[in-house]
Amino acid sequence: MQIADEIGALNSELNKLKRPYLLIGPGRWGSADPWLGIPVKWAQISGARCIIETGFEDMHVDPSQGSHFFQNIVSFGIGYLIVDCQKNQEDYLDCSWFETYAARIETSHLRHIELPHPLKIVIDGRKNLCLISINIGNQGL
Repeated sequence: MQIADEIGALNSELNKLKRPYLLIGPGRWGSADPWLGIPVKWAQISGARCIIETGFEDMHVDPSQGSHFFQNIVSFGIGYLIVDCQKNQEDYLDCSWFETYAARIETSHLRHIELPHPLKIVIDGRKNLCLISINIGNQGL
């Protein structure tokens, strides 16, 4: 519950600044069971432009695939991804890349960074593909 409260406070601040964000975290977002993920309510993550569920290192949890917030995700065109931070997986998110940036806010549960340029997120749901890159002007990295 403390994690959900911290995310909710950051979400509120970013919403006031009209700053959408990428939300990444373990397990199911919106789960009522804190052992399966982060028990947030929609109002606590409403500013996210894309939400990523990552796996736990020591436990397999079936992904929610956005089922807790399905109507909001569809209505607002929010990307929802399920990826693993382990390099031996087909789906891969380089979590260590985010760690190369200084934290703007860091608590025992939350790390918020601001990138020097916006992220570009391209999702092809028909082919089950996604690419996230940093958008430098008209060029991606």
